[in-house]
Amino acid sequence: MRILIIEDEKKAAAYLQKGFSENGFTADTAESGEDGLHLARTEDYDLIILDIMLPGRDGWSVLEELRADGNDVPVIYLSARDAVHDRVRGLELGADDYLVKPFAFSELLARARTILRRGPARQPELLRADDLEMDLVSHKARRGGVPLELTAKEFLLLSLLLRRKGEVLSRTLIAEQVWGINFDSDTNIVDVAIRRLRRKVDDPYERKLIHTVRGAGYVLE
Repeated sequence: MRILIIEDEKKAAAYLQKGFSENGFTADTAESGEDGLHLARTEDYDLIILDIMLPGRDGWSVLEELRADGNDVPVIYLSARDAVHDRVRGLELGADDYLVKPFAFSELLARARTILRRGPARQPELLRADDLEMDLVSHKARRGGVPLELTAKEFLLLSLLLRRKGEVLSRTLIAEQVWGINFDSDTNIVDVAIRRLRRKVDDPYERKLIHTVRGAGYVLE
């Protein structure tokens, strides 16, 4: 799932991006309200983490514009402004939650997951194919009942393949969804990651689940 973090403090943005990435999300960042609004309008996000005090356009204005556009993407305000009237204003503008800085990342993650679970495009928490199973909440994967030791990126890659099982996914799409990068034809990052994932998911088992479709990409089936 894709998250947009609109936060002008670079260290805070990097901390949030790292935390969400380690928990199976793809996270983009924007340092200003204008840049954040542009990304929110042109990209498809499942959740936005939004600061209020931003250079140029503030967080109030960003949310107002999104709701005026008819964009109902879930938004969590993350701000040092802790006055009751600020929290009320944020919720009245259409935010789904309001968390005051300083905060515990575990609480923000729990709130984000709660909002995503109740959203209209609710994603399944358990993914299965044959004897492969992934629990997206506990961040665990098993095949044949045996736990798979996956890195954060391997977990994200496998969950993408499993969510869209039976569908051939191009290297470009995989690179964008897992690494949040524009694909460079000279980069073999996707192929290397798939090989490493196969060693854990397929090599010890007779039935292979991850397949290469020559000239097209990869499919799990």
